[in-house]
Amino acid sequence: MESSRGQNGIQALLAAEQEAQHIVNAARSAKQARLRQAKEEAEKEIAEFRAQMEADFQRKLAETSGDSGANVKRLEKETEAKIGHLKTEASRISSDVVQMLMRHVTTVKN
Repeated sequence: MESSRGQNGIQALLAAEQEAQHIVNAARSAKQARLRQAKEEAEKEIAEFRAQMEADFQRKLAETSGDSGANVKRLEKETEAKIGHLKTEASRISSDVVQMLMRHVTTVKN
């Protein structure tokens, strides 16, 4: 009788060990599945973030490029205006400059 109780105890321990092994295997499988899912979610988030950053970069690049043409035109207009102003001032004072130069060139100092 004692041997059958020992035999039953061993069988119970073996059954419990197998059940524990199944539980551990199931937990490992669930953990690996969750890790795969987390990796996929992270890759998806990274792809979305990268796409958003790329779109922002392209938008800013387009805005800057568009402004570049406008800035060039504005600078050309400002330059033309300044050149015109300098020509006007030069023509206005050119006679005074010529007279001053003539006076200095023709005056003899000891």
